[in-house]
Amino acid sequence: MKPTRRVKTTKQVRDEFNRTGKSITDWAREHGYKDSLVFEVLRGRKCLRGKSHEIAVLLGLKDGEIRSRRAA
Repeated sequence: MKPTRRVKTTKQVRDEFNRTGKSITDWAREHGYKDSLVFEVLRGRKCLRGKSHEIAVLLGLKDGEIRSRRAA
């Protein structure tokens, strides 16, 4: 059984961006996602599948796995 990661809240993720000085837009570009979708995820969009699921997992908002990264 794979160990689960500790899931973060959206506030914790936003605080991490503030603490590191990295913008959400920069993070989105670096990972190949539209910044508007990343902002939607941080506002509470359901992240059941697809790109929103990938973003939530990468940000630590959701315990899950990414089977294959799709091109943005």
